[in-house]
Amino acid sequence: MINQAEEDPMAQVTVAAEDLYHIRDTYFPLNPDEKISKLQAESVIALKLLDSVPPDQRRSSIQRATYEYLRGKILDVFPDYRKEAEDHLSKAVKLNPSLADAWLCLGNCIWKKGDLSSAKNCFTLALSKGRNKRILCQLSMLERRMTQGTENEVELVEESIQHAREAITLDVKDGNSWYNLGNACLTSFFVTGSWDHSKLLQSLKAYQNAEKDERMKFNPDLYFNCATVNKYLENYERALSGFEAAALKDPGLNAAEEVQKMVNLLNKLENLLKVHARAKRLASSVSALADVNLNSSYRRATIDLLLEGPNKAVAVVGKVLLFIKHENVAPLCYLVCDSNQICFVLSVYGVRHDAIKEGDQLTLLEPCYRYVDFSWKGKRYNFKSIRVDFLEQFLVNGKALSACQAVRTSIYAQHKP
Repeated sequence: MINQAEEDPMAQVTVAAEDLYHIRDTYFPLNPDEKISKLQAESVIALKLLDSVPPDQRRSSIQRATYEYLRGKILDVFPDYRKEAEDHLSKAVKLNPSLADAWLCLGNCIWKKGDLSSAKNCFTLALSKGRNKRILCQLSMLERRMTQGTENEVELVEESIQHAREAITLDVKDGNSWYNLGNACLTSFFVTGSWDHSKLLQSLKAYQNAEKDERMKFNPDLYFNCATVNKYLENYERALSGFEAAALKDPGLNAAEEVQKMVNLLNKLENLLKVHARAKRLASSVSALADVNLNSSYRRATIDLLLEGPNKAVAVVGKVLLFIKHENVAPLCYLVCDSNQICFVLSVYGVRHDAIKEGDQLTLLEPCYRYVDFSWKGKRYNFKSIRVDFLEQFLVNGKALSACQAVRTSIYAQHKP
């Protein structure tokens, strides 16, 4: 039996255009110029195929709209803005305003030249023709892009999350929709300034659902962004594995550099902990910690008594021995010692770098504890760690920090725009 693509020239071009975009989304050579060359060669073939469509199949407005749409889509496969592509896509939507895919392509094309509000109008018009998971995902992604440098960041990110969730309701097994939701939740983690742990966990769950879709194994950004979440959750081994996988799939990502930065930090933490564990001056440094008064609603504990995860109604008092410089924007890392002279790593999120200084006495309220113990490339890492996400979780020299000490970090999900 002859299938539709074999007997319908326009259907053949549609398949050729889809193949072209498959190359765009899955082919990542060591030299990025090779990808552009491949796209150029394949687009020439696709355009020749389009030009071979008989004139009698381009007469009606619907047929001409499809022709203009396919020409614009093929021309727009490249990362840079092309006016010729926009012109053809604009003709397509004028000839057939109900052609949702043309509105989607036009929105993507206009986005490339930086006209974000017009791009959003295209996606909104496309959705008015009917709910569509691909258009909802693009709108969600655009809304995240629009947050940067605006005053209504939180509102736009919330819209992005809602559109991402709506796309999933249309196809709960679609990996790209889950991936998009993961990106939206990860963006929310950063732009809200709250450094809300739950957003990271929601993001991780979405990425895990995305991975169930076989088609997503070609997406290096999924591995990169999932590794980013694991990095901020301090799941070091999973983060390292994820960045390594992303680097193998797309050498153009800076995933290999992320691996090296993490390994550099872990090596630094290990070395500092070993040095300070043997330091004779620890006893005098921490002698006053046992006398620090605590609110009666908290029970005093040392780090060796903590349980994995949050420790409710518990407080740990420690002294900052060292600010640990490293290559990432967040978290701020400190070497801290408790009253039993046990050293541990303190990771602090969403706080100004000058809020905590070496020599400060810290009271950590309901500390979130983790014992890190794993091996990477033949080297074992094991140390005690506490993370702080909110100003309210600690006191500095017996005093709460003011709201002006909070800070937001300009990091956005979606490794590539």
